[in-house]
Amino acid sequence: MGIEIIFKIAAIGIVVAIVAQVLKSAGKDEIATLSTLAGLIVVLLIVIDLVSELFSSVQNLFYLY
Repeated sequence: MGIEIIFKIAAIGIVVAIVAQVLKSAGKDEIATLSTLAGLIVVLLIVIDLVSELFSSVQNLFYLY
């Protein structure tokens, strides 16, 4: 589970960087910024889900005993 998440986040970063560079070269700087922001939000949602799972696991660990 761990390595797939890292690869998924890296792939999102690479795709967003390519899209942003293409849009900037086409003169669409505002849309490039929005696409970068959208990629950041997607990655943050993934990380927030992982942190939530971590807190749940820690909580279950301490409630078990």
